[in-house]
Amino acid sequence: MAVTTLFSARRITARWRVVDIIVAAVIGVAAGVVFFGWDQIYAPVTAPFTAVLPGSGALLYAVWLFAGVLGGLVVRKPGAALFTEVVAAVVEALLGASWGGFQTILSGVIQGAGAELVFLIFAYATWNRWVAVLAGAGAAVGMVANDLLQYDAAQGVPYKIAYIVGGLISGAVIAGLGSWYLTRALAKTGALARFASGRTK
Repeated sequence: MAVTTLFSARRITARWRVVDIIVAAVIGVAAGVVFFGWDQIYAPVTAPFTAVLPGSGALLYAVWLFAGVLGGLVVRKPGAALFTEVVAAVVEALLGASWGGFQTILSGVIQGAGAELVFLIFAYATWNRWVAVLAGAGAAVGMVANDLLQYDAAQGVPYKIAYIVGGLISGAVIAGLGSWYLTRALAKTGALARFASGRTK
């Protein structure tokens, strides 16, 4: 009886409501606009880092990663991180991403899957700041692996090490911790009243 009740509770928790879809889509669209804006300015913004240590520009690349982490933290349903990051990537692609539509969406899938995997490991049951940090780092693993294979395969080892370290730090801090604080800020406004994330102290 207890086992049946547990699995029933899990099914209810996993079921997406209309409001879940709408809010995840809104987060994704808004993030996609931010992604596209970042496309336009990331090169000059990260140039000082790159000048000092090639590859270290990745310290700010997690601006492209926060959508999945934020969507997962807010909606708290299986697939939310992946869905939100992919929606953001699609919007970025439609707005004219520099890397082309397919590559942009592929990056969204890989990065969203990295964050999603972390939430899955914690069984979609733990939503504290450390899980958020790990989810951001998970998204960064996807970003780093994809970028080094697709774009930077010919770069030397020092560049790749700087890129990996910078990307992981960026993912953990900007996408992870940043999304956790943003979720709490949104909760305080009452905007997340219909979500468990809006009732967490």
